[in-house]
Amino acid sequence: MTATSKIKSVDFYRKIPRDLTEASLSGAGLSIIAAFSMILLFGMELNSYLAVSTTTTVIVDRSMDGEFLRMEFNLSFPALSCEFASVDNRLNITKTLQKFSIDPNLRPTGAEFHPGPIPKVNHGDEVDEEYGEGSVVLRGDNFDAYSHQHEILFVNFYAPWCYWSNRLKPSWEKAAKIIKERYDLEEDGRILVGKVDCTKDIELCKSHHIQGYPSIRIFRKGSDVRDNHGHHDHESYYGDRDTGSLVATMESLVAPIPLESHKLALEDKSNRTSDSVKRPAPLTGGCRIEGFVRVKKVPGNLVISAHSGAHSFDASMMNMSHYISHLSFGKRLSLSMISEVNRLSPYVGGSVDRLTGKSYMTNQGDANANVTIEHYLQIVKTEVVSRKKSKEFKLLEEYEYTAHSSLVHSPDIPVAKFHFELSPMQVLVTENPRSFSHFITNVCAIIGGVFTVAGILDSILQNTIRLVKKVELGKQF
Repeated sequence: MTATSKIKSVDFYRKIPRDLTEASLSGAGLSIIAAFSMILLFGMELNSYLAVSTTTTVIVDRSMDGEFLRMEFNLSFPALSCEFASVDNRLNITKTLQKFSIDPNLRPTGAEFHPGPIPKVNHGDEVDEEYGEGSVVLRGDNFDAYSHQHEILFVNFYAPWCYWSNRLKPSWEKAAKIIKERYDLEEDGRILVGKVDCTKDIELCKSHHIQGYPSIRIFRKGSDVRDNHGHHDHESYYGDRDTGSLVATMESLVAPIPLESHKLALEDKSNRTSDSVKRPAPLTGGCRIEGFVRVKKVPGNLVISAHSGAHSFDASMMNMSHYISHLSFGKRLSLSMISEVNRLSPYVGGSVDRLTGKSYMTNQGDANANVTIEHYLQIVKTEVVSRKKSKEFKLLEEYEYTAHSSLVHSPDIPVAKFHFELSPMQVLVTENPRSFSHFITNVCAIIGGVFTVAGILDSILQNTIRLVKKVELGKQF
């Protein structure tokens, strides 16, 4: 009995007999409020414990040297033909790009545009004798009439100032004279060799999407007439430009056509020329370029322009307006990965594809001639690191960028240029999981704090009520 009494003497929580305590209405109200406060604070603490805490730091990127970075893009050029559209970043990137001809509404007009191999071209005969005018001059007011009259229309779209057009002119006129002698227009009429001066018939050349000089096109009469415009489908000729090659190509086009049916629609489109010499010309003047390139992690440029080793371009007629559907750096993240990243750091990923949906359009005219559109991209690498069981796991590596664009007037052929530069710094987002012991400590602090504050409030309230009653009874303090 004595031992039990000694043990009870160290009780920190001595009990007051229930008969000596009194329950009050105010105390009950404070108890209910305190209980609700504890529950509310406990829920907030639990949510904080389950949520992810992150730390963002800026460090030096030590993975800059000797690595390549994937640059992915989807660009639409309403006024640049896929026939001449070229992408240059000083690397062999043909296999990673696709080109599609598009209409004015930026919608693809067919399958992927395959330019095919372009052989080394003989650009024309040596001018060693006088030559006459053998080809027929075509203009906007007679082009359709000739194209509906002859089964084959072989046309040279040229510009008098163009070096390559002048190189072609002697062999073109001599070939035209030979064909006119062999296939008389009145007795035969199966083929007509013509030419169009694009400095005089600008609208006619625009309607056929001529962007480089000279452009040799083959028009066929018959079942290939388009219902929407009434124009004939056509092919581009990329073969040798000497007289013998031109004549051989023209005769191979005439050979399958019976002489007695030259006024009928052409049904047999077979030809004896190679695919590298003839291939379908673009149906529209626009081009969509999509794919990816591998660029080094150093300042560089991605340039999109009109390019050809056997054509000239009028810089004042080139329009590099474009619409950016997608442009990003690094690997594209899956939806599940994006969801996980947003859980860890909601602010990551906002600038991964900063130029999406942006359009840069200029109207063709004297004020907007020779306009190069430049984009300046500053790229910052971001890494998100997850920590589980005291171990670090790299969750992802992404590249965000800021972009500034401008229009530049240049005497050269206009281009669309993307300047990119990687920052030597990187953003490191690290997950900081909270320990369970820290959670228990905070829960105990909530319970004890609320209980103590409620007790203080109850004591103040009770003393205030007792004081008011004394005043009512007229007693002194």
